[in-house]
Amino acid sequence: MTDKSRIIFVDDDPKAGELFARFSHKYPFESLIYQDPEAALQNVLDDGAELIITDLNMPGMTGMQLLQGVREHGLEIPVIIITGYSSVDNAIEALRLGASDFIKKPYDMEELLLQVERNLEHVRLREENRLLKRQLMDEQLRFGMIGESAAIKKVFSIIDKISDIRCSVIIEGESGTGKELVARAIHQQSQFAEEPFIVIDCGALTDTLLESELFGHEKGAFTGADKVKQGLLEAASGGTVFLDEICNISEAMQTKLLRVVQEQQVTRVGGIRPNDIDVRFIAATNRNIEAMVEAGEFRHDLYHRLNVVKITVPPLRARKDDIPLLADAFIKQFAEQFHRDVEAFDSASMTRLLDYAWPGNVRELRNLIERYVALADAPLITLDEELGSPMAQPDTIDSDLPDLSTLEQRYIHKLLAHFNDNREQTAQALGINKSTLWRKLQQSSKDDANSG
Repeated sequence: MTDKSRIIFVDDDPKAGELFARFSHKYPFESLIYQDPEAALQNVLDDGAELIITDLNMPGMTGMQLLQGVREHGLEIPVIIITGYSSVDNAIEALRLGASDFIKKPYDMEELLLQVERNLEHVRLREENRLLKRQLMDEQLRFGMIGESAAIKKVFSIIDKISDIRCSVIIEGESGTGKELVARAIHQQSQFAEEPFIVIDCGALTDTLLESELFGHEKGAFTGADKVKQGLLEAASGGTVFLDEICNISEAMQTKLLRVVQEQQVTRVGGIRPNDIDVRFIAATNRNIEAMVEAGEFRHDLYHRLNVVKITVPPLRARKDDIPLLADAFIKQFAEQFHRDVEAFDSASMTRLLDYAWPGNVRELRNLIERYVALADAPLITLDEELGSPMAQPDTIDSDLPDLSTLEQRYIHKLLAHFNDNREQTAQALGINKSTLWRKLQQSSKDDANSG
């Protein structure tokens, strides 16, 4: 027990409350005496409590109704029921509804206080168990992401520092590394977690559609605009907007977005009056945005507005220590989902997973495991396909080897050939969406043209 423990004692008989207060003053907890159970319930809902003691039979709200009110709000506070009736049925009903204990009138005050101590000890042990479980989970799972490597812990540290600071953030990382998970973690760890979190895929929409989605439009703004539409930026006010693949928006849209980020105001398409918003912007990209700024392909002023804090999500090949943890988590997830008796990869297969370069990152690993678990007929999974070239070690890298981008392009074209140019199947195997695959293929065509 601690001196912060709050005991709520409820009895319409004022003498009962006075007696409890007199006997309990020497104990290290705070006693709050109520004759009105409704007022007692409101206090519990507002300020919490470690224990409630309530008489069963009271005018207005009964002790049983008070107990139900506590449980209906999802509170696990122990409740001791005092009954002036020796009926066992009353006690059984109270226990069935979630009472932790009961005592019959006339009762011995010392016996009641022993029950109080016992229940408070249970509260303390339960809280210690919760903290221990949370600590054990936090060692491997933070913010919905799994990992113990130094690379991912650096990301966790930044999230911890900025979650409650309402600043703009840029998240960099290859496709499939979990940039949206990082954005959600920043939002969910903040004091604005109950406010909207809206994802906008900047690479999937044309300028016209993106402008209408972001800013909304007035009635008659264009053909088909038969009513006023609130934009996503207005809908997200108070919360967070995640601009995925920010580097894909045009220069004209960059200019419009800059004003919104600076002024925290948005004017609907076809409108003349700006509407105030309060949005935290988190942008993500799988491209080198600094190089794009240097090349004049991305506005430097928008970049600096967004780049208050930058988070670089490491590729899976840079956090090899996390592969067994991720594999274990995905196997458990899909084994439960598909009702399969699958436990792990065999040792040889795990070695191959650790050696593979994972160009599709965590998303590719997840998709591979989903496929194998779905088809599994034994507890141990054995890889029966060629994953690709082993991961090069730092001390054996040849300067004449192709860079990662070239290797990625080769791998994409190899998969395309394998799937007979079926882009949907290729994107699924890579763990990316079709629009991302299309952009990579476009970049490949440009690179071939430049080298020709």
